Amino acid sequence: MSSIAAFSADQILDQMDQAAKDFRFLMLDNGYYYPVDQRLHAFGDQERWAVVIEALGYNPRAGDLLDVLEKFGNCVGSPGADNEDFIGRLDNYKDLWQLEQQDRAWTDAGRLVVRGTTITLPPSLQAGTEPWDVLRAVVPENRLLFLASEQELRERAPLDLPRLLLLDEWNHPDIVKGDLPSRSETFRMIANVLESGDIRRYAPSLPPNTHWSNWPAGGAL
Repeated sequence: MSSIAAFSADQILDQMDQAAKDFRFLMLDNGYYYPVDQRLHAFGDQERWAVVIEALGYNPRAGDLLDVLEKFGNCVGSPGADNEDFIGRLDNYKDLWQLEQQDRAWTDAGRLVVRGTTITLPPSLQAGTEPWDVLRAVVPENRLLFLASEQELRERAPLDLPRLLLLDEWNHPDIVKGDLPSRSETFRMIANVLESGDIRRYAPSLPPNTHWSNWPAGGAL
């Protein structure tokens, strides 16, 4: 990809900033979701750019683990997540929800079913473990079952658009406190990668903070 693109890093950051102001940019301490895991994909060529940020989080009101895919770019439609971008991952969430309604723990079921695959809960999960803690224990060893498939990603980013970056962790701005992507080292670097096509432009100096343990307010509402 040539360094001459039809868009600028500033245009990328402007779109992300506006999405953040409109509450359509990832908040890892969203009060309605217990954060579990995340991933970021950046795609681009000379004419087009797209970023898909996925956040796995347990929503107590839905009783399900949702993979929320937020999309940004000049070829993806409206920035942020629309209704179809909230993807439930637990095939047996209704059974698990019924257990919760009976004041029983997920550990009573002993399993999760994800995309037709049964995951047996480990014995280390004691009776009464909260659903989000069950997921935080199980997801790391089964990430690819829970995170977006290539088909799901390419329903949001064009199939022929090259992938430039895939990040499993990064330093994320605190959107709730008013931090904007344009002030974030991470997203400034991502924007520079997309503008230039040079993945060496992503060279973070700040430690990643996307692990759920860094966002204790998530799910608190």
